[in-house]
Amino acid sequence: MCFLFVKPFELTIIGAGSALPSLERHASSQHLQFGSRHILIDCAEGTQLRLQALKISPMKLDTILISHLHGDHYYGLIGLINSMHLNGRTNPLKIYGPPELINILNLMLKASETHLRYQLLFHALEPIDGQILELDNHLRIISFRVKHRIPAWGFRFDEIVGRKIKKDFIADFQPTHEDLQHIQAGENYTTATGAVLSNETFTYLAHPSRSYAYCTDTAYFETLIEWVFGVNLLYHEATFGKDMDDFAEQTFHSTTVQAAEIARRAEVGKLLIGHFSSRYKNPEVLLNEAKTVFEQTELALDDKKFLI
Repeated sequence: MCFLFVKPFELTIIGAGSALPSLERHASSQHLQFGSRHILIDCAEGTQLRLQALKISPMKLDTILISHLHGDHYYGLIGLINSMHLNGRTNPLKIYGPPELINILNLMLKASETHLRYQLLFHALEPIDGQILELDNHLRIISFRVKHRIPAWGFRFDEIVGRKIKKDFIADFQPTHEDLQHIQAGENYTTATGAVLSNETFTYLAHPSRSYAYCTDTAYFETLIEWVFGVNLLYHEATFGKDMDDFAEQTFHSTTVQAAEIARRAEVGKLLIGHFSSRYKNPEVLLNEAKTVFEQTELALDDKKFLI
């Protein structure tokens, strides 16, 4: 019997509160594991302590994505960077964030006369949609703009799945080794008679591709539908209940039903809502509101894990 190996693809909620952290809910941060990749999405105050509590080693992190420069999304970053330095990290660390972020980090490191043992590889997010941050044979990461009071971005992660060649095609056409290499690269096949066969007609995905999208600190923004369409799992902020839509608009945040409407129209598999205002002691009321629009909704509570 042949078993297909599928890379682990798992999301851990480190914190999903809004601007004011509490003992019950920490501010925004998530850990995404894809195979051997360990990616941190946002890094609020106290994130490194939360990583310790969850037994996630910061030393394994290879990439950190910062959505925007409100403090509840990056105030924990410099502390995390420094702790990895003190623990002897030597591997480079990639950081994607707003252009101003590198100046903030450099100022803090200079003021403390800290000379990191490892290299920070900083990449500025651009004010465009669909910026490809990373693309290899296994994973694609793109950024897109959300609608907030200051420049802010969301992120989408798509698994790149290889294609297998159908056995009957091999039996019928007897492709050479060189032909097979071109086919695996996605090229079409030209038969001996000159007919061109589309690659997709004689290959198939090894397994369904998996995807995740992260949208936080955004007002209701229909443009997002295009960028998160069809993902298996969508995290969308739902700072307020549906009765506070006017205040949500003023503060460039979303309500429960607005997040659910984006999920419904984008035809996602599952919606996670988070970034809850500290006024909500019981987020179940927020969940119930969202589920009236999109049933497949869950709360992004601290410590919860979600397979993608």
